[in-house]
This record gives sequence, C-alpha cells and structure tokens, in this order.
Amino acid sequence: MDLGSEDRLHTWLRKQLSDQGFDRLGDDGAILPPTGPWTVTVDHQIAGVHFPSDLDPARIARRSLAVNLSDLAAMGAKPRFAFLALSCPSTFDSRRFFSALMTACKRYGVELAGGDLARSCHVAAVLTVVGQRAPRGRWVRRSSGRVGDRLWLGGPVGLASLGQQLLERGASIVGRRVSLPPGLALTEASQKLARRTVRIHLLPEPQINLGVWLGRRRRAAAIDISDGLAMDLHRLCRESQVGAEISASQLPVARRFEELCRALELDPLQVLLGGGEDYVLLFALPPRLRPPATYGCSPLGRLVDGRRLSLIRNDGTQPLPVLGWDHFRTRD
Repeated sequence: MDLGSEDRLHTWLRKQLSDQGFDRLGDDGAILPPTGPWTVTVDHQIAGVHFPSDLDPARIARRSLAVNLSDLAAMGAKPRFAFLALSCPSTFDSRRFFSALMTACKRYGVELAGGDLARSCHVAAVLTVVGQRAPRGRWVRRSSGRVGDRLWLGGPVGLASLGQQLLERGASIVGRRVSLPPGLALTEASQKLARRTVRIHLLPEPQINLGVWLGRRRRAAAIDISDGLAMDLHRLCRESQVGAEISASQLPVARRFEELCRALELDPLQVLLGGGEDYVLLFALPPRLRPPATYGCSPLGRLVDGRRLSLIRNDGTQPLPVLGWDHFRTRD
C-alpha cells in the first residue's frame, strides 16, 4: 500500500537503520532498551503549520504536551519526563508559555527535566517525552493486531479537522471565547459545535488512562490518530500484516457535524476518514474483549486476513482510501 511521500521516507530510513542492526521504528514511541521499561517520543509544534501564528503562548504549551502524551497513550505508557527545545522571537511571552507547560505537566505527572532555548523568527516547540511501562502492564504495539480482532475508536473523529478549517478561514480565540468567520450559515446549535471544534483542535485530550488499560490486557494493538483515521489504520494494519473492514455507519458522528461540513463545503465522510488531528486512540482487541463504557469507545470494524482494507457503505464495499495528512506531499 502506498501511504505517501512521508511514509516512503520512513520506510527508506527504517531499512537503512535495519541494515545497521537497529529496528526501533514503527510505533508511536521507541522502547528503550528493546524489552525495557521506557518509551520515548518527540513531536514538533510549529507556528503556521500546527497552530495559528498569533496563538496564546499558554495554549501552545498545553497543545505541545498533549499531542506528545497521545503518543505515550498509544504505547500504554505512564508519562514521566519531558525535554523541550523551544525557539521563538524575543517578543514571545516565554514565561507565560513555561507557566502553562509546568501546570500541564503537573496535571499528568510529568517532570520537565531539561531542554534548550534558541532565538528564531517563528515559534517552534519540539518536545521529547519519556513514558514508563505501567505496573503490571505490557507495551501496546501497532504490530500486535491479529485476524479476527475487533477495531475500536477511543472517541469521535473529524471535529478537530473542522476546527482547523475554521481557524484557516478566520476563526479566532481569545481566552475561552471563540469568534467564528463571518458569513457562515449556521443554526445556533451548529455555531456551538463550531466553537467546540476550534477548542478541540487547539487542545486535544490525550487518552492516557485508556492507553494504560490497553497495556494491562494480554494483547492489544494501537495507534493514535494524528494524520487521519484512514491513513493511521493503514499504518496499523501494515505493522500487524493484516487487512481490515470498517463500516461507515459505525463512525461516531457528532450532532450537527454534517451541517457544519456542508457550511464549509466539505464532504463529511472525507473529513471523518482523513481530517486528522483527532488524537484519539484507534485500537484492536481480541473479539471477546470490550473496553469499559467509561472510556466512551465505539466499535469500528475488524481485522481480516490479507492486506486489503475495505470500507463498507450502504451502497456497497470499496477499498479504504489512504486519506490523511502527509507533510511532504506536494500541494497546489
């Protein structure tokens, strides 16, 4: 399956490292040592790419931590340490940034243990986080899926992508107040959803507790959805060497979601499958095992023999397209 230029680069890099005797790539975090108690992950947050250039420094800090912790959740890890490389202009309110970051770290039991500062024209926060295998837990790997496993979503998808679309079209946020772009023909209820999507996009909620629960099962496979449900499901299946069948009718859809998509002239199914920035867990469990209802998970489909990924719709079954974000894809 061709997942795009970013994944082709990843595949090439993985082969080069494998030829040198190293093979830690393929999951949301690297396990150190190979069977050890630690996992490490790193993520960028760049102004104008991942968030609006004028975003409140406190929101940048909280978002930077959240997206990294989502990777640890996909590994079944408990967060422990963080290392920050921050580059920013001299006018950036770095104290406000660090105050918010330390507060967020305290909430999740993370120690900010080091990093680096540099001056630059744009804000870029590169956060490395270290997680520990939970007591009585196992690592959750993308490669642990088996034929017959049921697929689950840890929460709704598509909302964060709509929030990103609204920000690109002129939405703004000051404090907790979200101002929507002018000219949108929305009911009051849909305006409420639109404002919610902006908040969801700017501050995802990492599913740490769900990840730890998965790590305490005998077997589970997981990935966090950052680039899009379809693309990340392709990635999970590639590592597990299986195919998948998912049902369009089982995708969890928020009320007024389709109305908001129409107002933005977007196809709802395309947004659900390829929007990205959801930061919820997509995971596979043995068929008799169900996640606790308190996590709000939704069944999505199942893993099947072979390498084919299929989308079941009312009008028939079709190949699941590789929809999602690719940083290196050429765009018009």
